[in-house]
Amino acid sequence: MRIASALLGLAFVADAALGSSWGKAAYNRWHETELERWLSDNNIPYPSPADRKDLEKLVSNNWNDYAVAPYHSWDTDKLNSYLKQKGVETKDTAAGSKDSLVSQVKNYWYESEDKAQHAWLNTRDWMLDSWTDSQLKAFCDRHGIPVPQPRKRDTLLQKARAAYEAAAQKAGETIAYPGNWLYDTWTESDLKEWLDTHGIPAPQPTTRDKLIASVRRNSRLAYLKAQEQQASASASAQKAYATLTDKLIDAWGESQLKEFCDKNNIPVPQGTKVNQLRALVRKHRAELLGDSASASGASAYGAATSKAGNAYAKVTDTAAQATDKASIAAQEAFNEAVNTWSESRLKGYLDARGIPVPHGSKTDELRALVRKNAYKASTGWSAWTFDDWTYDNLKSYLVNSGDATAKTVAEKTGATRDELLAAAQSAYASASSVGGSSFASVTSYLAQATDSAKSSAFDTWSESELKAYLDSYGIPVPQGTTLNELRAYARKQYTYFKYGTTTPAETIFAKIGDNVKHAWNWIQAQINVGSAAAHHSLSSASAAASATAKSGYEAGKGDAIKKAHEAAGKVREEL
Repeated sequence: MRIASALLGLAFVADAALGSSWGKAAYNRWHETELERWLSDNNIPYPSPADRKDLEKLVSNNWNDYAVAPYHSWDTDKLNSYLKQKGVETKDTAAGSKDSLVSQVKNYWYESEDKAQHAWLNTRDWMLDSWTDSQLKAFCDRHGIPVPQPRKRDTLLQKARAAYEAAAQKAGETIAYPGNWLYDTWTESDLKEWLDTHGIPAPQPTTRDKLIASVRRNSRLAYLKAQEQQASASASAQKAYATLTDKLIDAWGESQLKEFCDKNNIPVPQGTKVNQLRALVRKHRAELLGDSASASGASAYGAATSKAGNAYAKVTDTAAQATDKASIAAQEAFNEAVNTWSESRLKGYLDARGIPVPHGSKTDELRALVRKNAYKASTGWSAWTFDDWTYDNLKSYLVNSGDATAKTVAEKTGATRDELLAAAQSAYASASSVGGSSFASVTSYLAQATDSAKSSAFDTWSESELKAYLDSYGIPVPQGTTLNELRAYARKQYTYFKYGTTTPAETIFAKIGDNVKHAWNWIQAQINVGSAAAHHSLSSASAAASATAKSGYEAGKGDAIKKAHEAAGKVREEL
């Protein structure tokens, strides 16, 4: 009874402790500026001035849909895309079935709601994980955080996390939902590149504050994606490595097994048989997969496990490698696209980003300037804003622009898209030069209309309009190109022109898979080595065997090799 009472008392204490940690959401401890920052980052309007109680209530009403389970705020296209990445078959669904999609995504989400709530209590545990090594080093240098040489990523992360709170306090800043101070060492191109790398479109047009807000808002999701893919890569590699180990163990005879046990300090009882030796080695698999095996360079087995260990270690670090490779591939693809652009397009790209173009610049110089600014986001509206708008979007803009000439063009019967586009660009240029309330009205309309224009870009365009658009880039259209192919070409150029270089998240994760397969190539070779070892061992035995034994050996040899290759095929399929 006393024990039961004691356990009950401990349960109450545990509940109380958990209640103090879980009973309140993370934002209950946030400073008012952090509450406002979170609302602003997620484009949730709030009154100003507002007292803490109102701010906290507003955050509470939106917390689940934006922080804990952000997929609640996704549209059906994004929900379908996520499920497709997870290998879940979905049919084209109407907006009315969004609840069904949300329910499915919940089943395949990265983490439980409880885990998400807990994660937001300690943002420093994951906020820095998506940073590059150079960004971590710059943060440490900026805040006087000593990092021992050689600077390994794990060390950089550990030091940055440990000094994170002290750095914030010294700067008089908050840490729970950190302000722009955290990104002081990042350039605007760094911010844009981070978004590109993680497949997140940069806000257009943008400012430094908007870029930081987007990075901050999406850091948790980027962290979860990377963790999932890295875990998947590690699991695949470990599975393959375990198979490799089994094949090599099966390949060796008694003397090789004993030699390995001796060199790895595995005690072998007197009279242990070969099968018992193999079981003993498998029992000590933890040591076999560790450094002790790799240290025995004189042993063929030790050399093999050393190489496998190195390959496995490389696979477990694929996230950072894949990001680098994907970024390089994206940069190369962007450069390739830019090399085909016309001079007017190159100037338009630079103009949209507020980059001055030296008078008399040659085409090659313009391309170099565009490549230099591959990660620079558009900083404002321009005449190029209308470039991808549909016929109806252009007509609506002209009617609402307040420009009499523009309205006349819009109301003209049979007006072509080119005429509407020219009128829209002219009306914008006119409003821009005048400024004041007239220009404010135009930019307000643009802010509302741009998302609508983007969502339907090129869907309603005719073949001739698409060809004219591609022609403005200087891109020839191959004979026999279908309408859907034209739209795909147009969207590709539009993406590069509007966002610069981009790296969809799927590209990164495909690279992670490639790295796993690269490690598999070595593992497969080692399984074949194991098969060859079995062949050699059995061949030695056959020399001293009788004709009858030799006949039996040949059958056994074939079976051993067959099993090794079957195992290889199975692992290949799993990868």
